[in-house]
Amino acid sequence: MLIGRLCSEVVLPEPDPAEWREQILDVYAQIRDQYLKYPGVSRAALGVVPTNLSTLRVKEGLLAILLAGGIEPRNAAWALDALSLYVSAYTLEQSLVRQRRRHPDQEWDLGREELIHRFTALPTDTFPQTRRYAAELTSGTGHDRFDFTLGLIMDNLTRLQPRRLKGSGRSS
Repeated sequence: MLIGRLCSEVVLPEPDPAEWREQILDVYAQIRDQYLKYPGVSRAALGVVPTNLSTLRVKEGLLAILLAGGIEPRNAAWALDALSLYVSAYTLEQSLVRQRRRHPDQEWDLGREELIHRFTALPTDTFPQTRRYAAELTSGTGHDRFDFTLGLIMDNLTRLQPRRLKGSGRSS
């Protein structure tokens, strides 16, 4: 399987409690870059549970990093799902954008200036925030936003306390 082959190229660090955030960002950036090499592979990644030894090796390495960072096991497990889903969705979106750019005659891909122009031309009474913050809505590169989103997830991992699951029968 292609995903397994791509995961076999991911370099996993020795988990370091002091560097866990940077390690997670680095490993997921490697996965992102691997997926971007093969448009469409991220779609396949969204539809499978990792059972290939190479994909399991990466999942094991990521889990070890989160646990070394002091993340509660269930939160670490769920964070891996969220981070992996985001990486797959991000790379799928990027591959679709690249595919659309091959057809410049279609209005799929607008430049930032054109987006700002369109957002600021919207009716003020209906879209006051979009008009006012058009520059912010269109700022940053895809990879800037990728790092930001992974950071948001990881920043909240240390704040989470184990919570009672509905129907689990446990009390808080």
